[in-house]
Amino acid sequence: MAIVGAYMVPHPPLIIPEVGRSKEGQIKKTSDAYTAISKEIAQLKPETIIISSPHADVNREHFYISYSREAIGNFSEFGAPQVQFKEEYDENLRDIIKKIATDEGFSSKIKYRETSALDHGTMIPLYFVRKFYNDFKIVRVGLSGLPLEEHYHLGQIIKKAVEKSGRHAVYIASGDLSHKLKSYGPYGFAKEGPEYDKKIMDACSRAAFGELFSFDENFCERAADCGHRSFVIMAGALDGTKVEAKKLSYEDITGVGYGICSFRPTGIDDNRKFLEIKQNKKNSQKKAKDSTSDPFVQLAQKSIESYVRYKEMMDIPEDLPPQLTNVKAGAFVSIHKNGKLRGCIGTILPTQKNLALEIINNAVSAASKDSRFNPITPYELFELSISVDVLSAPEDIASEKDLDVKKYGVIVTNGGRRGVLLPNLEGIDAVEQQISIAKKKAGISQNEDVTLQRFEVVRHT
Repeated sequence: MAIVGAYMVPHPPLIIPEVGRSKEGQIKKTSDAYTAISKEIAQLKPETIIISSPHADVNREHFYISYSREAIGNFSEFGAPQVQFKEEYDENLRDIIKKIATDEGFSSKIKYRETSALDHGTMIPLYFVRKFYNDFKIVRVGLSGLPLEEHYHLGQIIKKAVEKSGRHAVYIASGDLSHKLKSYGPYGFAKEGPEYDKKIMDACSRAAFGELFSFDENFCERAADCGHRSFVIMAGALDGTKVEAKKLSYEDITGVGYGICSFRPTGIDDNRKFLEIKQNKKNSQKKAKDSTSDPFVQLAQKSIESYVRYKEMMDIPEDLPPQLTNVKAGAFVSIHKNGKLRGCIGTILPTQKNLALEIINNAVSAASKDSRFNPITPYELFELSISVDVLSAPEDIASEKDLDVKKYGVIVTNGGRRGVLLPNLEGIDAVEQQISIAKKKAGISQNEDVTLQRFEVVRHT
């Protein structure tokens, strides 16, 4: 069998009568829509309901899938402990998800946690469904800080697992919309709040799941969205599926957006393999760009791709120019995504037998070992901008008067602590600022004395 229905739903505790105590009437449209989809789910008679929730266990680097045999929960957090749940997990489907994730090399991104405590993002949908239907088990999925593409991929894995298991399943993507719609809302007002809600409701009402990738993460953060990643997992669970979409309700009474849409599969549609379409488009663009890029940058890009995709350090290509193979120098590799730094590691002095190996090793380190960031994933490769800075030999200087933030990088040293900052960086306009940041990177306090060195770079972009 397969996923026979999917639903985008909010989870306001206010909507539960025992919690709202008559205030639930403020969001009656949402309540009525919840009742409508719950009746629809009852007609579909799913054996399993898969729920992704922003309030289940969340981690920056991986997804949590609940691994207990059963789970309990109640609304005591919201003053209604008498509303209780006892849910049984679909252990067989969960194990199939685990196996497929392993086969596809995705297993390192999923953790299985023995927990019996249900979150309200899971319980609120179940509260409505259980008014009309009870003969099902659940699978509960948490979100992560990984890229949207990884969330979609998890949805694809869930889809394959459902098909392999023979389950008759329904997917519920639990998640509120923006929390910044009104000045009196939980996080105040931001103009991105209404913009986000309008954009997400438009995309979901048309089942335009490919558009979910175009939501900039900074935009979503400014809007204080709750459920975007949950909706993306649902989209992945409907990958390659033609669906009939229906918008049932949208409300923003409380300063938080509540949207409900239903998605009924109606057949197969290869034109709706949105992640594959995006990857193919990005791959074509990247190949066109790579064919004309600087050989230093090409080498860093190929090194990063080889390691991220295959966990292999690439060999030195045979067709490199002599300035890469016959020269030794320190080099920094900087990686940006959407204009923001995504990784940067380098060497002040050469550590390899030639500059090519220096770039290869530093590119891999920038992609996988910069402690400020998660390792780069395959889905990000198409969105990266790479630059390579080749350093001159450092020279001692007497004072900061010998520095120029546009021309020279700086090295600050105090004992065994040393900090480095490249020249001509956006937002750094003063020597004092340059030295201060370099000190901070080295763990040197601002009032400590340091020796200064400067260097020049040749930047390849």
